[in-house]
Amino acid sequence: MKKDIKDIFVLFLITVVAGCLLGFVNNITKEPIKRQHEEAKNKAYKAVMPDADRFEEMDANYKLMLEGSDYYETCSVDSVIKAYKNDELLGYLITITDNEGYGGDITLVSAIKSDGTINGISILTINETAGLGMNAKKPEFYEQFAGRKVDKFVYTKSGATKDSEIDAISSATITTNAVTNAVNASIVAYDYIKIASLPDVNGGAN
Repeated sequence: MKKDIKDIFVLFLITVVAGCLLGFVNNITKEPIKRQHEEAKNKAYKAVMPDADRFEEMDANYKLMLEGSDYYETCSVDSVIKAYKNDELLGYLITITDNEGYGGDITLVSAIKSDGTINGISILTINETAGLGMNAKKPEFYEQFAGRKVDKFVYTKSGATKDSEIDAISSATITTNAVTNAVNASIVAYDYIKIASLPDVNGGAN
């Protein structure tokens, strides 16, 4: 009986010590991980809006931005970042997650200038098939969106001939569709900001 009590006590001590150590390690690593995450995001932001010298998250109801659109069920707005240079609004960095990728969620940031032109996109998370869907991370695909001002992008397998058309990734239609829909969702979100008449759309302070 005494041995059982002793064993239980020892096991209890081991559990307590292990829990304390785990909490200690977590506290030590939490800030560096958070800092690395922020640095990665800022790097992605600079990649799509290189002229910006300041980024500021918009306080808004992101869910409303896609309400009633074709993308409400499959896409979500994760954040909207205002990009500035010398306190002048350059545009918005809209982070979108599409849940219809072949390998799961695809998250990207779409940079839209104040006039509605796509300045560029950067894929943040993707888990598609190597050599197929993962080709979405290649410049020859994602750079197609840059410099275009359209209401909606569509993909084609026969060669893009219009600003609104994107050449599909070979043998990766599902991935192409997910990325294209995510970019289109960012356009819908941008249009929502305009319709909401937020001062920042015209360069004022919000």
